[in-house]
Amino acid sequence: MGKEIERKYLVDTAAWKPQGEGTHFKQGYLNSLKERVVRVRIEGTLAKLTIKGITTGLTRSEFEYSLPVEDATILLDKLCEQPLIDKHRHKETHGGKLWEIDVFHGENEGLVVAEIELDSENEAIAVPLWAVKEVSSDPRYFNSNLLKHPFKSW
Repeated sequence: MGKEIERKYLVDTAAWKPQGEGTHFKQGYLNSLKERVVRVRIEGTLAKLTIKGITTGLTRSEFEYSLPVEDATILLDKLCEQPLIDKHRHKETHGGKLWEIDVFHGENEGLVVAEIELDSENEAIAVPLWAVKEVSSDPRYFNSNLLKHPFKSW
């Protein structure tokens, strides 16, 4: 079974600046219930369908499959819950681990979140100075919740 163990942090944008353009992400949800999330995502020139289970601690089941971009576009435009999540993802290595920094647009403009995937929940990590507050356990920062309660409305 696939699994995801992830920690999330708010980013201090005065201390972190993008190194390059990043990859544009457009994503939507066919189902955004906390028990099971079904996401469609276009990442640059690739598309994926992802199914995630409920989060327990920092861990949840995750299954991901490639999709034709044309199919993903139709799913996003015609079947996914609206509005869509629009963001750019930047990748940086810190402390020997890959960090993904998402800069949100549209209704979530102003939100910048860094994520790091772990091998175990108790794995020690070096947190960058620009990662200022951990929000791993705050469901408001789950992308599936940002479409229902956008950051601009907080």
